[in-house]
Amino acid sequence: MLAMATFVGFAVLVTALIHLYLWKRLVRDTTRPGRWRKAGGVAALLLALLVPATMVGTRNGSYWLAWPGYLWLALMFYLLVLLLVLEVPVAVAKLVLRRRERAATGALGEPAPVPVGGGGRTDTATTGHVAEPAATGPTATSPVALAEPPAAPVAVGSAEPPPGADSGPRAAGPQDDPAGHRPDHDPSRRLLLARGAAIFAGLTAAGVTGYGVRTAMGPPRLDRVRIPLAKLPRGMDGLRIATVSDIHLGPLRGRAHTERIVAMINRLDADLVAVVGDLVDGSVAELGAAAEPLRDLRSRYGSFFVTGNHEYYSGVEEWVREVDRLGLRVLQNERQEIRARGGVLDLAGVNDVTAAGTGLAAPADYAAALGDRDPSRPVVLLAHQPVAAQEAAKFGVDLQLSGHTHGGQMVPFNLLVKLQQPVVSGLGEVDGTKVYVTNGAGFWGPPVRVGAPPQVTLVELRAP
Repeated sequence: MLAMATFVGFAVLVTALIHLYLWKRLVRDTTRPGRWRKAGGVAALLLALLVPATMVGTRNGSYWLAWPGYLWLALMFYLLVLLLVLEVPVAVAKLVLRRRERAATGALGEPAPVPVGGGGRTDTATTGHVAEPAATGPTATSPVALAEPPAAPVAVGSAEPPPGADSGPRAAGPQDDPAGHRPDHDPSRRLLLARGAAIFAGLTAAGVTGYGVRTAMGPPRLDRVRIPLAKLPRGMDGLRIATVSDIHLGPLRGRAHTERIVAMINRLDADLVAVVGDLVDGSVAELGAAAEPLRDLRSRYGSFFVTGNHEYYSGVEEWVREVDRLGLRVLQNERQEIRARGGVLDLAGVNDVTAAGTGLAAPADYAAALGDRDPSRPVVLLAHQPVAAQEAAKFGVDLQLSGHTHGGQMVPFNLLVKLQQPVVSGLGEVDGTKVYVTNGAGFWGPPVRVGAPPQVTLVELRAP
């Protein structure tokens, strides 16, 4: 209970900090004080509250929160990523503007030299007229000369320029700010820069999210992969395992989603079907009807299931019984001999690693599933999380089939998944054990997939 409270508290804190950052960049930096800024602040607060409300509400049957809440979660994620990426170029642009303003202020702040006294020409850019040369000799007392009044001298430091003087840029004065200095930036330019960054981030985030929704809600992609196993008998060469994980029946995915996946798998005419966890996000009472089409799965040597972490959030014991009723063999820390084409293969399955400490079902037991077996036979392990391979490798597992990662689901989130799982998507190897990770056929949380399309995989085992 303490661990759960700590996690919830941390999640709320992170959500609040993200929305505070988004408010600053999208509202405060792009608006002047007034009603628009206030409206933006209220909107940011409501959206911040929507995230935890969706997480809690959808688990308690308030499915109407799912679409707005999870869509905002995806949009929030991409706004955050894009604005963080834009921090560097925006900071550089601000620095350039600041230096230009300082340079311009310094140039305009130096007063041009003004000649004092008689003789010579006065610069027209300063006085706006040309002074006549001083009179000499007799002409100084001529009647004509006396008839013309002398030009008024230009007083140095005069507050008012003489008539005709140029009224161009002036030097800095105390009226620019209370301290008598001009600001080192142009506020209007900074506002324009902030608005440009916000518009770019907003439009890009919306476009990426829209593309991700279309991908996530579309049909799964069929991938075919050939994996050689050194111990596979020649007679079993080409044995095919239709592999699917992370179907995630729940508030945004129902019976039609299951029917489409089942139809897709049945068209493959596979030897085995492996459903590698995270079938549901809800109880049997809520989603039993949505899972019902699984009874129509067809394969030559059987369909098998192992639990994922989301089964432990949804009533794992009920779901084990329900899946078994639908005709899938649930491998709970056990293995099954697959005799086909004159050869034998061990198909093993372990409970998800999250089972440890839940009190709902036995934790993953690799010794029970893999110990005391004929080491000359090839063994394929079904385990929801790729990280299970770290233990499975100790028992000489030839191939592990996993899901859980969703391939990252939303790029660049896949970079964070690498910190926890040894393989994120596709075929990899852990301590000599080959690990194939399918992207999964559904999604969790936001109905968005970017860079990791939904997937059903046909794994073909090849003999050496």
